[in-house]
Parts: sequence; C-alpha cells; structure tokens
Amino acid sequence: MRLANKIGIVTAAASGMGRAGALRFAKEGAAVGVADIDQGRVEAVVAEITAAGGRALALVGDLRQDEFARDIVRRTARAFGGLDFVWNHVGHPGPAAIEGIDMADYELAMDLNLRTVLVTTETAIPEIRARGGGALLFTASTSGLVGSGFSPVYSMAKFGIVGFVRALAKRLAPDNIRANAICPGPIDTPMLRVFVARPDQQQAPGDQDKEALIIRRAQQVPMRRTGKPEEIANAALFLLSDEASYVSGAALPVDGAATA
Repeated sequence: MRLANKIGIVTAAASGMGRAGALRFAKEGAAVGVADIDQGRVEAVVAEITAAGGRALALVGDLRQDEFARDIVRRTARAFGGLDFVWNHVGHPGPAAIEGIDMADYELAMDLNLRTVLVTTETAIPEIRARGGGALLFTASTSGLVGSGFSPVYSMAKFGIVGFVRALAKRLAPDNIRANAICPGPIDTPMLRVFVARPDQQQAPGDQDKEALIIRRAQQVPMRRTGKPEEIANAALFLLSDEASYVSGAALPVDGAATA
C-alpha cells in the first residue's frame, strides 16, 4: 500500500475531490482525519472508511475559526500518534464580479482559500517535522496558473496558493517536508455547478440548465470531458506518497490538457 502507516488530514473532505481523496488514502493504508463543516457527510465518509477496515477521525467544524483549523492537526496527531501529511483542499469560488464586488463574499473566499490554509499549515509543520518529514499538498486550480476572466478573485487566491507552495518547498526542504499544489481543471463536483451557474458566465439565451452548461464547458477542454474526483485523488495520492520523494514546489495541472 502506497501510504502504509502514514497519518494525514484532508480538509473539505465531505464531498467531491476531498471525499475521493480521503477514501483513496485510507484504502492505501493511511489513517485519515476527515475535516469539513458538514457533520452528516463527514460521518458518512468516516463510516465508509471504517467499514472497509480503515482508520478515520471525524473533524467537524468551520475552518474559518482559527482554533478549529489548528485543532484538526492536534486531534489527528493525538488520535493516531503523529502526522505525515495534510491535503489543504478547502476552497471557495468567491465573487465573479469586480465592479460592484461583494466584499463579504471576497473576505469569505480569502479566508477559505488562504487564511485557513496558512493556519493549518503553521500548526502542521512541527508535527510533520517531528516524524522526520512528510508532505503538504494544496489545492490550487488551473485558474492559479492562467488568469480566469470569469473568476478574477478565485485566480487571485489560487495564484497565491501556488506562490505559497513554491516558497514552502524551499523553506522546508531541509526538514524533508515537501510542498506541492494540485491544479484541477473542470471536475464533476458541486463547486463546478456553482461556477457555471453564475450569471456572468456568458450563457446563451435561455441556457440556464447547470448540466447543459457543464456539457458545454466540457467541450472546451481538449479531452472533451470534465474530470472525475477520483482522477484528482489519484494525482494527490502520488504527490503525497514516497513515490514523489523528489517532487517539491510543483503545481501539477490535472485538466485534460486545458492549460497545455
């Protein structure tokens, strides 16, 4: 198993890519802290992992609260005996508009995309260092590699994640702690439906059906489809495993060649 005897955390793990990652990491031998605000879905993920013979811990709360963002690290390390990796997957699309921007929505996006990531990472570094090294993984986006005219605030945040990863990779290399970002393209998740349904997505007249919009968006990808959460989980697994022991500071697109 590729994560045998590893201990990790996945944030925003109740659905979509985070859920797929938590399930895959547990199947590969990791004990997983499953962090999200949705108690019912967190408990369902934990139940699925334990039913399959894995180890998981439910971590239910709002990561915008700094103490909870720190506590997920402490509780996971205490429950399982240490910490080897964190996948900071939590995020928020933020406002689409620049003119007339909703600053409350902006602040929510910055908190979820950047602040929570910083707080959790700050707490995790000593725990991972104490294990002799490990891995930090962050969900950026293709919008963190090329600008998104539809989501400028989201691009702002995700470019920030990529920069943070590259800085951490250099800073933490002497501690044998790797830092990488995964950059999904359009993936079939609830958040994709938030993006495509926004009113400034240049929808054709009368074309308001979310699934029709997703199909149309998929045709713009060279592979002519959206990705699956499990495909992101597979890439995340590689970056967190010892197979990627010489990979740090990378921002890996998983996007069907969209940014090629």
